[in-house]
Amino acid sequence: MRKPNSMRGLENLGRIRLSRHVYMRDCLASEISNFHGIPNIPDFPDIAVRNGQHLARTLIDPLYDTFGPVHLRSAYRSPTLNKFGNDMGLNCARNEINYGRRIWDYPAKNGHYGATATIVIPWFADQFDQGRDWRDLAWWLHDHLAYSTLWFFPRLAAFNLEWNEVPLRRIDSYVAPRGCLLRAGERPSEPLKTRQKRYADFPPFRHEPYP
Repeated sequence: MRKPNSMRGLENLGRIRLSRHVYMRDCLASEISNFHGIPNIPDFPDIAVRNGQHLARTLIDPLYDTFGPVHLRSAYRSPTLNKFGNDMGLNCARNEINYGRRIWDYPAKNGHYGATATIVIPWFADQFDQGRDWRDLAWWLHDHLAYSTLWFFPRLAAFNLEWNEVPLRRIDSYVAPRGCLLRAGERPSEPLKTRQKRYADFPPFRHEPYP
């Protein structure tokens, strides 16, 4: 698939279904793109779609199946859009850091591909606003999904959810207690039974694989 060079081409790209619940159009939405008029279009759509399918099918769909509605705050960024966001101080890391993360169609420096999206789960966000510990969700995600990295934020209990060909299994947070909850290769600081008590009231895990 060539990079779209027309509105119809971009429309067709957006219609590609990545998983049971996610279409490519959902992943191209960007306030930076909309406000500054910079198209958010992959240079290599086939690669972006492939990696987006991994992210959506293995990590995002189980959230929909378990918790109901899920909000994708942001997902894919083109190299051009991401560089603009970084240059303008709009909370975008350098392209070299976001290859294999936000920039789905380019591999990271180590050669591994990945894909990241920022997720809000309204079911949990309502409880977070009432003071619930973000680590309850973090440990649920750790115990149920094959993620690579998780990074939690103070607003809406939003978190970056990353799929990678070679997952790190690392958890960080800007929410107190700030810092690294789990480093790559480490054992969790809390035993499984303790973690399970944290999320004992969560809905039962559900996931219907994409046919």
